[in-house]
Amino acid sequence: MKLLSFLIACCLSTLLLGTVFVSEARAEKKPHVVFVTGDDEYRSEESMPMLAKILKRDYGFDVTVCYSLDDEGNISPGNQKSISGLEALDDADLMVLFTRFRDLPPEQFQHFLNYVKSGKPIVGFRTATHAFMFRDPKSPFKAWNDQKIAELVGQKWITHHGHFGDGHEYLTEVMVNEEAADHPILRGVKPYKAYSWLYHVDGGSEGHQLAGDSKPLLTGRSLKSGHEQKGNLDKYPLTNPVAWTKTYKGADGTRGRVFFTTTAHPFDFKDPNVRKLALNGILWALGREAEIPSQGANTDTVDDYDPNNSGTGPKKYKTGLKPEKL
Repeated sequence: MKLLSFLIACCLSTLLLGTVFVSEARAEKKPHVVFVTGDDEYRSEESMPMLAKILKRDYGFDVTVCYSLDDEGNISPGNQKSISGLEALDDADLMVLFTRFRDLPPEQFQHFLNYVKSGKPIVGFRTATHAFMFRDPKSPFKAWNDQKIAELVGQKWITHHGHFGDGHEYLTEVMVNEEAADHPILRGVKPYKAYSWLYHVDGGSEGHQLAGDSKPLLTGRSLKSGHEQKGNLDKYPLTNPVAWTKTYKGADGTRGRVFFTTTAHPFDFKDPNVRKLALNGILWALGREAEIPSQGANTDTVDDYDPNNSGTGPKKYKTGLKPEKL
C-alpha cells in the first residue's frame, strides 16, 4: 500500500511538473508580428522595418517584414502583383498591414484570408483602407477592393483633402479626442502636426461612417484643403478621425482587435508621437496594454530613420535594396 501511494505521488508530481514546464514555455513564447508592406507611395518599405526593429529590441518579439520584390529580389513597391513571404502569416500573432492597390495571385492572397478567418489582431496604416485592387472582373476577391476591407479595418478609400506641398509642409493638425484620452494607445501621445493630407473616412452629407464598432481616438483637421477650395466641405468636412480602434469577427466568432491610423506619411514617422502611437497600437492589438508605460512605448529608433519622401514610381523609392534580415 505504501509503495502504491509512493508511485501515485510520483506520477502526480511528474504531471504537475510537466504542467509547470508547459506553462512556462507558453509564457516565454514571444509574439510573431508580420508586417505586410507594398504601397508604392508612403514608403512602408522604410517605416515598417523601423518599427519592427524597435519591437524586436525592446520586447524580443519575432518580426517578419514582407515586401513586393522584382525578379532580382530587390524591394520594388511598384510591383502590385506580388508580395513575397506571406506564408509567414500562417503562424503570425499580429498582422500589420500597409499596402495599396495590391492585385495578388490567389496562392498569396489565401495566406491573408486564412489569417483573417482566424480572428487574430490587425494593425493598419493609411492606404490599408485600399489595400487591394483586384482588377479581373471575374476575381472571387473583388469585394476586398472596398466592402470587405472597410468591414475589416473600418473604412474603404473615399477621398482626401489634397497633396499640396508634399513633404514640405504640414497638412493635418492632430488632436486627442477628450473622451478617449485615457485609452492605453494614447499613453504619452501629444497633439501633433502631420505631413499626411487628411483622409475622409467619416461624416459629411454623403453619410459616410466608420464600420462596425469603430471608436475614434484622434481627430485631424486639414490645414490646406482642396475640398474647401472647391466648396465641398458639406460632403467632406475639414475634421475627420485619423486613428481608431475596432474589432472584427473571425470564422469561428473570435473577435480580433484592430487599430488603424491614417497619419503614416514617411516623414510623419520622424515624429516620436507618431512612432509612439504606432507602437502603443501594436501592443494594444496584441492584448499587451499592461506593457505600455504611462509615458508610452520607447520610440528611440535602432538605426537612423531617413526615409525618402512619398510618391509613386522607381524614382521615388530607394532602388537596388534587398530585404534586410531582422
